[in-house]
Amino acid sequence: MNNATVSLQEVDRVEVLTLMDNYVDVLLTNTDVVYRPPLAKDGRIPADTLVAEHGLSLLITLYRDKETHTILFDTGYSSVGVLHNMGLLEIDPADIEALVISHGHMDHTGTLYPLLNKIPSTVPLVVHPDAFLSPRYFALDDGRKLLFPETLKKAELEKRNVQVLESRAPTLIAGDTALVTGEVERTTTFEKGLPNALLERNGVIEKDPILDDQAIAVNLKGKGLVIISGCAHAGIMNTILYAMKRTGISSIQAVLGGFHLSGAFFEPIIEDTIKELKKLAPEVLVPMHCTGWKAINRFSQEFPNAFILNSVGSRFTIS
Repeated sequence: MNNATVSLQEVDRVEVLTLMDNYVDVLLTNTDVVYRPPLAKDGRIPADTLVAEHGLSLLITLYRDKETHTILFDTGYSSVGVLHNMGLLEIDPADIEALVISHGHMDHTGTLYPLLNKIPSTVPLVVHPDAFLSPRYFALDDGRKLLFPETLKKAELEKRNVQVLESRAPTLIAGDTALVTGEVERTTTFEKGLPNALLERNGVIEKDPILDDQAIAVNLKGKGLVIISGCAHAGIMNTILYAMKRTGISSIQAVLGGFHLSGAFFEPIIEDTIKELKKLAPEVLVPMHCTGWKAINRFSQEFPNAFILNSVGSRFTIS
């Protein structure tokens, strides 16, 4: 793997708008970092509402001097949820400059094709080649294999208004203000990946290391990296450490996204993750999606000043 340092341009401000996550709460209040959508508009509580699902989709807006760049990171689970929420949040799909898929699982790709129908111009789509692998399975203890739906199809994308950028290596997008990590090195001793993930290759069932797992890193001027993960199947600490290595930036300002610490296999490494993350002392910490309630609760306890509870419609401003 080529480990040359990537020149990631600084930005003045990062905004992350949650278009989809597992949780929505219309009664949460604002802070200096997060703005929640109002309960009412013009004195009226709307008849419709933002929806949540077991999926993730984040609209990332980067500000640098007079430049503005908008990236959509993942597209939720269902074919309707993200577009529904975009409508309520008054987000125009035409403003999206680039698309990034963290990995090929269905809870990150669900609205991709309907969304492309709403984008009038050709946009780049950054994806790891293994995101197209199929069939993939989730193995159960009793020997059964649950088949993942094949939601990401290269042949279908080639018919659409996208420029597919397949890369295992880091990729700079949005005027070199955002780094898609590509394949994350796995160096920590405690992050072992998803043990019951399988794939079929040439008719043979083998373990699926989910190498397509990738994140986005942004260089916030004078503050350090903002790391935005999809599921962090490589491990959230591995993801952060790899972004630090590839950018040569050692300070971490914020970490947002899925940390995949839910369930019996991952809950034992919650404390290891907290211990290592404390060494980096992020100013903003927003665990989402697959992090799991037990881990989210522990982060809220151990990072009382940095932790913010996510909810669909929340807009985080990091500057």
